[in-house]
Amino acid sequence: MILNNIFNILKKIWTKIPKSLRRKEVPDYQEYETDEIPKKLFKIKKTGKKEKKLEEEATFDRDYQISKQEPKINSYQVPPLSLLSDSYAEEKTDTKLNIEENVKTLERTFTNFGINAKVVGVIQGPTVTRYEIHPAPGVKISKITNLSNDIALSFAVASVRIEAPIPGKNAVGIEVPNRKRINVYLKEILQSSEFKNGKYKLPIALGIDIGGKPIIADLNELPHLLIAGATGSGKSVCINNIILSIIYKLSPKTVKFIMIDPKRVELNIYNGIPHLLIPIITDISQAIKVLNWVISEMEKRFKIFAEAGVRNVNGYNEYVRNINNDTEPLPYIIIVIDELADLMLSSPVKAEESLCRLAQMTRATGIHLIIATQRPSVDIITGSIKVNFPSRIAFAVSTQVDSRTILDLNGAEKLLGNGDMLFSPVGASKPIRAQGAFVVEKEIRNVVSYLMKNCPTPEYEQEVLEYKKSKNMLRETEEEEEDELFNDAVSIIINTKQASISILQRKLRIGYTRAARLIDVMEKKE
Repeated sequence: MILNNIFNILKKIWTKIPKSLRRKEVPDYQEYETDEIPKKLFKIKKTGKKEKKLEEEATFDRDYQISKQEPKINSYQVPPLSLLSDSYAEEKTDTKLNIEENVKTLERTFTNFGINAKVVGVIQGPTVTRYEIHPAPGVKISKITNLSNDIALSFAVASVRIEAPIPGKNAVGIEVPNRKRINVYLKEILQSSEFKNGKYKLPIALGIDIGGKPIIADLNELPHLLIAGATGSGKSVCINNIILSIIYKLSPKTVKFIMIDPKRVELNIYNGIPHLLIPIITDISQAIKVLNWVISEMEKRFKIFAEAGVRNVNGYNEYVRNINNDTEPLPYIIIVIDELADLMLSSPVKAEESLCRLAQMTRATGIHLIIATQRPSVDIITGSIKVNFPSRIAFAVSTQVDSRTILDLNGAEKLLGNGDMLFSPVGASKPIRAQGAFVVEKEIRNVVSYLMKNCPTPEYEQEVLEYKKSKNMLRETEEEEEDELFNDAVSIIINTKQASISILQRKLRIGYTRAARLIDVMEKKE
């Protein structure tokens, strides 16, 4: 009785309070993960042990939504995955019936050429379907590999790729293009458990392999990456995937980018993000200076490690955290060069020397290189660069020669373009075929805008900025040591009336670097 009276009194008081002053019910955003925010939110009204979900359209401020959900890393507000395009389920066009027909076509082709082999397995990927072939005893694998063009003809496709044998299996893989591709979105990989829970120092999301498994590599283990492919093959999109992967995982205090973009159109979109060590570099002469600064930074870090008694950047940062003083941990430095060809054609000697020295020695110091080119020729990807960049990604190229220049083996000429790649990490016996993730400019602008709005202004390294303005380059003396073959080289050019590096290489039997240096010295003495 008393409780009923109290309830009636409170009810009368509540009805007299103006609606504008009443407390509004707010959806509880924290019960959803970042990638699970529904388009319609539900207000939950508790009635004892049961909960009723009353559907109501939620119109809420995006900033409020983000602040309630996104994790923070050392005060760094991680961009929300909602800034990226949603992936959606796409029906596989190659149905079970089509695959059965393809199996019959493949076995019939083998029979026509007198090869006893059976299809023992089928794996359907986003771009290609791999048919696993088991040859009968006594059948040479070379007989199957030599039929690549005939198999492509039987399927009415441009080309097929044959992997003989499949690593870890006693079977040969024949990869046939799907009738329709299934798009792979970057968001799909970033929200996967492999990316979220993987113990990577520098995780980079690349794509999805034939079996549907996300391809996520650790740049700290690679430790440098060479990317090459023809125009439109997916090279630049791959670079964007790598950069966004780092941004979504690590704070600006943990990693810094140096971006070199001679074409001025690919990486300029990232200008202003807090992860930049310095503004985007577009001038080639400044790029060489900055590479030389990185060499000096590398040497400085080695001295710091020696004084601290540690072996690498991870050991030093752990040492700094343990001594509990004001010393800041050293950030990783990732150098991204979008078009290597511009550097190699403008300053072949200086560029090659700087890149090779960095690639040889910077792994322990936390400095990593990612270089890309659409001209996979031997004058751009020289022997020295290939040796020092054991981890490589090849996109579609036009010839077997280009494929061998990148990967030291054939296969990239059989790729289909638009993100179809061969990823060869350091230590791998054979490359992994994968479909690269897809990200568009609008998504990148969304992430960049969010970072510029919600993160502090970039703190550029003043030492590098001052060094960019300096007239003299580090490690460059005014009088270069004259090569003992200089006079012979001059005589050859005068007699042949052709001042080319290739002639000096052929006549003097020297390497590209030395011949290019001789040409440079001649130009200076003109």
